[in-house]
Amino acid sequence: MTTDLILVNESDQAIGRGEKLAVHTVGLLHRAFSIFLIDPDGRILLQRRQRTKYHSGGLWANSCCGHPRPGGRTLAAARRRLHEELGVAARLRFGFLVRYEAKFPNGLRENEIAHIYFGLLSTEVRPDPTEVMATDRLTLAELKRAIAAHPGKYSFWLKHYLQHHERALRAGLLEAIK
Repeated sequence: MTTDLILVNESDQAIGRGEKLAVHTVGLLHRAFSIFLIDPDGRILLQRRQRTKYHSGGLWANSCCGHPRPGGRTLAAARRRLHEELGVAARLRFGFLVRYEAKFPNGLRENEIAHIYFGLLSTEVRPDPTEVMATDRLTLAELKRAIAAHPGKYSFWLKHYLQHHERALRAGLLEAIK
């Protein structure tokens, strides 16, 4: 089964569709989302991506990431993937957009406009073992120290968000626990 992604222009307007692996091989600009769940104690839920993922396998990332399907809404896709990957539901709030590009050691590329969502984690996670190797919870300060100590253990996009959007991340996380 193939999965199509939404191709977008620099204004995040849909301009077409492309098969997921082909899009990541060529590096076409596409729409994505990233979710940050925070627990009532102020800790961010992190997931360690399953080693079999098409890129960045075995690395720690934010709570959940993915791509909306053509014709679908980004928020609905985020809720769907949150349930599929982590077995949870959460009320998600849009935070901000991020544009980034990255090339991975296996030759695949990300070229995304990511919609960043925040939510409160109020239940126990039930990760899908085909998607997630492990979970952890760290405060933003703990996460920054962990990335500084072991940058190779974390996904490109998580490091990018912290390096270039820390203020917006902090604001979104604080809003989620209100």
